[in-house]
Amino acid sequence: VSRLPGVQKPHPTPHNRYTRFWTQRSPIYKRIALTLQVIKYTELLWEMAAKRRGEKVRWRVVVVLEAVKAICRLLLLRLTNSRPLLTPPLPEREPEPVSPEDSLRDDEEEEEEEESSQPAQDGSWTMPRTGLTLPTLPDSSDISSYLLSKVLTADDIKPAKALLRRVQGQGQLAEYLYIIRPLIYALVLQRWSGDKRNWRPWLLGLSIEYGARQLAKKDFKERVAGGLRGLTNLEREEMRKRGWALGWWAMRGAFYENITKSWVSGFTNKVKDIPVLGLVGGVVEDYEYLWDNYYFSTATP
Repeated sequence: VSRLPGVQKPHPTPHNRYTRFWTQRSPIYKRIALTLQVIKYTELLWEMAAKRRGEKVRWRVVVVLEAVKAICRLLLLRLTNSRPLLTPPLPEREPEPVSPEDSLRDDEEEEEEEESSQPAQDGSWTMPRTGLTLPTLPDSSDISSYLLSKVLTADDIKPAKALLRRVQGQGQLAEYLYIIRPLIYALVLQRWSGDKRNWRPWLLGLSIEYGARQLAKKDFKERVAGGLRGLTNLEREEMRKRGWALGWWAMRGAFYENITKSWVSGFTNKVKDIPVLGLVGGVVEDYEYLWDNYYFSTATP
């Protein structure tokens, strides 16, 4: 893309800079990360196929897949010298660059539409010979924001490997807990698979994930200058993703069976006969079948 004439190469995100560094440096990292992604995209299909042979086979497949994922993540943690794992571990697709000709053509079309649909604004001036209208000058605040967007930040000049700090002590323990938490939760669910309303698996799984998050925060506050404010953008982004992932516990285990399920069923029944909302209710009802019967439908990375 960078060789195409007139096309500017997009600025890579911190996530892509970091993951691309490790995929190019370590072929083993690339293979393991690719294995993780393949499992993530196909795990629900494996569970569906195993369910046809019975619940015992299904839970064995779930536990095996979670064990393989945990082993892969532990290997990635070792390969990156005890740096926190990212979600996903591979580079994401960058936005496609726009050539100056295309952007100029789009701007001209927008200006023509605005001129045809709106009268001239106050302060504009129409040139007598060409008939073109010159717009007013932008505010100084707009110019400042534009210039600030072009300024390099501290993360932009850091080496890709330095975008994530190595974890030690409490931080390393937190990362281990975060990695093995799905395996522990799957094992406990397998133990109480006959009682979906039992709160023990749900409370144990949520406690491990929340405890790992609090340990990681405490480690950052003690080791990083400035505490949580001193984190890099990539570290903050990963912490934010893990925080939002906690919301999936409302769709799992005993919480879903005892609380969320009745809310979802009530919503779909209420909007079933409403023209527009009925479509939304139909989609939710289709997903409700997956939430009721399959573990991986609400599993997080």
